[in-house]
Amino acid sequence: MASLKEIKGRIGTVKRTRKITSAMKMVASAKLHKAQAAIENMLPYQEKMNLILNNFLSTTEATIQSPYIQVRPVRRVAIVAFSSNSSLCGAFNANVARSLANTIESYKNLGHDNILIYPVGRKIEDAVRKIGYQPQGSFQTMADKPSYEEAFRLADTIMNLFAQKQVDKVEVIYHHFKSSGSQELLKRQYLPLDISEIKREVIQEERSEQEQKSSVKKYRIDYIVEPSEEEFITALLPEVLKLKIYTTLLDSAASEHAARMMAMQIATDNANDLIEELTKQYNKTRQQSITNELLDIVSGSMK
Repeated sequence: MASLKEIKGRIGTVKRTRKITSAMKMVASAKLHKAQAAIENMLPYQEKMNLILNNFLSTTEATIQSPYIQVRPVRRVAIVAFSSNSSLCGAFNANVARSLANTIESYKNLGHDNILIYPVGRKIEDAVRKIGYQPQGSFQTMADKPSYEEAFRLADTIMNLFAQKQVDKVEVIYHHFKSSGSQELLKRQYLPLDISEIKREVIQEERSEQEQKSSVKKYRIDYIVEPSEEEFITALLPEVLKLKIYTTLLDSAASEHAARMMAMQIATDNANDLIEELTKQYNKTRQQSITNELLDIVSGSMK
């Protein structure tokens, strides 16, 4: 059985650990609030752009000519994976690395040199090197402090590769922030952009809104466009694609802080449980020690 001194030392160690995890939880919570505010400030702009694009795509009968919607046989693929720069956020980074490994395995038939990986975050960048691939750049600053300018440059690089037919498909792996207790790992096709899928989403959204507000008539805005709808949509698509990378970056950052906050909360709770258990053990050992001393005294006095 452990001595009283050893148990007391363990209690002190766990208490110091609890202070660290509690402080890290508070820091992660503050960062999460900032990340949520960034998403909320960006949402009106994103929603308006999506509304305009959706309105055009769901009503126009014109043929859209854009290099970003061209579907080609996949001979070369690019994968953009978002993680964090630091650990202590549960399975956040491990899930991204696992999904990336599975995605690479599915494209293994293309050959090692035909799989380009753009890791956003130090953890996934290290994971890419461990599995034998060379990252197509380092984006650790962007993962730590989300910036539209850096997200714009990354999106521009990927879009140029696709437009110049140097890659035939682009996929994105990231965590979607649903709530402080729930982050969903997603893998989405970034390029080519599926116009028919966007139109289907518009129809589903309209049906959902009509079911929720059946008594309210909805009117579609009739835009006057010059020189033509085709040219307008062709010019709007790149902006929507660039915005997608930025929103994905914000989504991943908010998910990271939420995951770290939950991980530190669990660690703090575990520390509290361990302190309680060790305190009981300490009291039990101390009581047993006192009882043994009393027995020694009594037995000595009877001799």
